Amino acid sequence: MATETVENYLKALLTLCDESPTGEAGLVRLAAVLGVTKGTATSMIKRLAEGKLVKAERYGGITLTGKGRRAATDVLRRHRLLETFLVRTLKLDWSTVHAEAERLEHAVSPLVIDAIDALLGHPSVDPHGDPIPDKSGQTRAASSRPLSACAMGDKTRLVRVADQEGAFLGFAARHGLMPGVRLTVLDADPQAQSMLVQAQGHDPVWLATAAAGKIAVEAGSD
Repeated sequence: MATETVENYLKALLTLCDESPTGEAGLVRLAAVLGVTKGTATSMIKRLAEGKLVKAERYGGITLTGKGRRAATDVLRRHRLLETFLVRTLKLDWSTVHAEAERLEHAVSPLVIDAIDALLGHPSVDPHGDPIPDKSGQTRAASSRPLSACAMGDKTRLVRVADQEGAFLGFAARHGLMPGVRLTVLDADPQAQSMLVQAQGHDPVWLATAAAGKIAVEAGSD
């Protein structure tokens, strides 16, 4: 079984590779995400390459091998199912479960994860709207765009909050900015880099463009 450190690297690489237009993760960005030095990250990447989990070009990016992607997807599945279990079943606040799932994901067995998956009805997304890989590693295809790309008058449905920091999630929850809610863009000011949005049943709130970029939406209706 992979060590906790290896699993953390693989999960971070999976996210970075999937977010990258080139499908590659950069070493500096990887080190920043994991909170380690570039030298430490370099040593671990060499170890992962020796285990045929990643491919790393001398002056290029890092990619996951098929073996590495399967291992990383398994960790991600555990993490997101645990987050969903902690929110739905144990009723923990969605702003706290990321850190708790980080602790639990390395210890839980496949048997327990499969049981949690069945208990929850095989959810396709976690409480933050992130897709949950199924047992075969597949995720549901989703079409969305950043809230920051919307224009005044757009009516949308919030599908994902990308920022896992507790402070941001707490702010989002206070203003009703949670997956499933309908949102209306009331105003957008490119010069001020901000926009006024309203979640159904809540008062309008001004968001900086950077904050709106952390929220994914899809076309909505009245």
